[in-house]
Amino acid sequence: MTTPTRPGPTTRARIREISGNVARDRRDDLATEEPMEIRLAGADGARKTLAITMRTPGHDFELAAGFLNGEGIGGIAAIAYCTDDDVEPEARYNVVTVHLRGPVPELPSLDRHFMTSSACGVCGSASLDALRDRCSPLPADPLRLTPQTLYGMPYALRKAQGVFGKTGGLHAAGLFTAEGELLAVREDVGRHNAVDKVVGWAGLQGRLPLRGHVLMVSGRASYEIMQKALAAGIPAVCAVSAPSSLAVDLAREFGMTLVGFLREERCNVYAGAERIVE
Repeated sequence: MTTPTRPGPTTRARIREISGNVARDRRDDLATEEPMEIRLAGADGARKTLAITMRTPGHDFELAAGFLNGEGIGGIAAIAYCTDDDVEPEARYNVVTVHLRGPVPELPSLDRHFMTSSACGVCGSASLDALRDRCSPLPADPLRLTPQTLYGMPYALRKAQGVFGKTGGLHAAGLFTAEGELLAVREDVGRHNAVDKVVGWAGLQGRLPLRGHVLMVSGRASYEIMQKALAAGIPAVCAVSAPSSLAVDLAREFGMTLVGFLREERCNVYAGAERIVE
């Protein structure tokens, strides 16, 4: 029986590089993109598929844990790659089973097996109206940030992006302290997956909620990213690029700080400016 190969974060490919009028064949590293199915297993023996996401392999258990936290599902007993009979050996490392301490919860997503992608986040994700039903504004948080602390975050995040350095094709999310110390960084083809991996890292270490911390993302700040940060109790989100209108609305309504265009010692503060001090 052939042992299944575990996919890695990069894949080698042969390419033709053209510069001016000169062409040469060489090898290149690509960011790996493969599907990952997240299954839930209840204590009563029930099993259901929660989601299928396109992701960069690596830190898969953290991705699953962070995804569940964003969906409001807790009580994780264990996480493992699936060995169910319906999973082909070559796909074993692309199916993760999350074992819950209680029964599998009733969620609309369990009925539609919703698909997440590297581009759009969770398709058909909850609107602000639905988010109000299960999330409250963040409690008062002592987090205060200086501009100089903010200015150092993009550099620290970029320096820690090992796979991006090889491929140039990955997003990153980093978790920082109020003093600007980088605690964890994760990379993925999907910016929301990178956030799930960071949140999952914190959750599996018993660090949630993440009061007094800052989430930094390498791209834009979308509604999905803000929703995941809110579910993790993170009071501040910074992005290298622009936020969306719904991301700003969410930040303002739920008491979060949102910073965009954070690069080259400048930024825009779209919500929660009271946390930025001289």
